[in-house]
Amino acid sequence: MMKSKKLASAVACALSLSFTTAVAADALENLHKEENKIHKAAAKSQQKVDRYYEQSLELLAEYRGVVDKTDSLRVYNDHYEKITKNQEAEIASLQKQIDGIEDTKQGVVPLMYKMLDSLEKFVELDVPLKIDERKARIERIRRLMTDPNITTSERYRQVLEAYQIENDYGTLIAAYQGDVEGKTVDIAHIGRTVLVAQSLDFKQVWVWDNNARAWTQLGDEYIKPIRQVIRMARKQVAPDLLKVPVFAAESAQ
Repeated sequence: MMKSKKLASAVACALSLSFTTAVAADALENLHKEENKIHKAAAKSQQKVDRYYEQSLELLAEYRGVVDKTDSLRVYNDHYEKITKNQEAEIASLQKQIDGIEDTKQGVVPLMYKMLDSLEKFVELDVPLKIDERKARIERIRRLMTDPNITTSERYRQVLEAYQIENDYGTLIAAYQGDVEGKTVDIAHIGRTVLVAQSLDFKQVWVWDNNARAWTQLGDEYIKPIRQVIRMARKQVAPDLLKVPVFAAESAQ
């Protein structure tokens, strides 16, 4: 009887222990599940935090970009405003100059015509070196004076250039072919002091007499000197002293 009671008591204890263990196991499993839920929730929360953080960084970068762009635009606008003011001042200055140029044209145009008239008269009175070329130059400039496509400044430049060319003739020693008494000849000039010619067969020589406005034929004694003058003008021989007749050119009145 006693043994039966002890056995029953042992069985009861075992059952009680087994139940307690089962309950504890269930509680532990539930605890693990809750922990997993908490970890998952924490992970999701961290992901949200990370996402919000990244978004905040993007917004911050965008904000800084907007601020930088705003500052740049402000600097650019200030710069452009200064440029605009300077341009307006320059336009006003140019307009004033243009108005002045129009007034100047009224005085320059008559002056150019007077200069051409004086130049034409000078060429007529001067020794006739390259005479056709010089007359053609003056005639060309006269046509430019009425050409609507040519500016006043360009016309004036052409007139001054013609004067400069005429001035250079007075310092040059040059030779070219021309016509004397219907014959093709070699002509040479030393400035405006000497203008001589020689036939291509070297048998006749002339000198220009500006007082008589005509070519004067010279004697045979001048054939060699004038031939040397022509060779000097063509830089075929070194400059040297030569005896040649001289008739000074008259000045235009």
